[in-house]
Amino acid sequence: MPNKEPELVVTVKDKVRVLRLNRPHKKNAINANLYTGIVQSLEEAAADPNTLIVVMTGTGDYFTSGNDLSALLEGVRGSTSAETSGTNDNTNHHSMQEMQEKVSSGAEMFRNFVSSFIDFPKPVIAIVNGPAVGVGVSVLGLMDVVYASDRATFHTPFVALGQCPECCSTYTFPRIMGPGKAAEMILFGKKITAGEAYQAGLVTDVIPEACIDQVWSRIYKWAQLPPNTLVNAKGMLRAHKKDFLHKVNEFECKHLEERMQTEEFFIVMMKFFSRNSKL
Repeated sequence: MPNKEPELVVTVKDKVRVLRLNRPHKKNAINANLYTGIVQSLEEAAADPNTLIVVMTGTGDYFTSGNDLSALLEGVRGSTSAETSGTNDNTNHHSMQEMQEKVSSGAEMFRNFVSSFIDFPKPVIAIVNGPAVGVGVSVLGLMDVVYASDRATFHTPFVALGQCPECCSTYTFPRIMGPGKAAEMILFGKKITAGEAYQAGLVTDVIPEACIDQVWSRIYKWAQLPPNTLVNAKGMLRAHKKDFLHKVNEFECKHLEERMQTEEFFIVMMKFFSRNSKL
């Protein structure tokens, strides 16, 4: 029986640590294993003298399709099955309670994930190799540099999925792109192209898909910079807002946990599950 491919592929070469999301069959949707794996990898990178720069990218066509909702959808599936089979209210209540417990656990995991980027002392670069959705977009506001393939798109359908903004995007998006463009994305889920993301300041540079690998040469060159000086400069850039970002993270995670335990969210997830089960 062949070994299963890891969902997060981590490599270190010439002081560059690459975190590659490796669930191409799921469009690199981020599940609990990836969240905990990324946090652990950032902790290791922070302590590793042979790592100076961290790069996050994806395998295949997608950067990431965002949160893997399958665990929550299992709760919806159980509740839906209970309703259709005519079981009593206690069963339905149990299904809802189980889903709420998953939400609370997930909120804590997500809080740690965001905190790991806020606290990370070394430069973090994203290479957005394809479409990015949800958390795959909002986390970019915590990156130091973001490169995108010209075929990448950026979509934050928080409201459409009954959720709310995260990864400090309620602060970083208006600060980066202005309140109007941030509202189009966060409130109304406007999908933007790589070129539009560049114009808005969310992306540092757009690179033709055929040439995307050329960006690695400049990253490896930067990894030869004086390490202590580079880390010190990163710390200075983050020092003025680090504590505030943690407060924003707590604020957003509190709202996210509350929102994901509402009847409205439950209904949206049922519709989402029903629609996707027919695909």
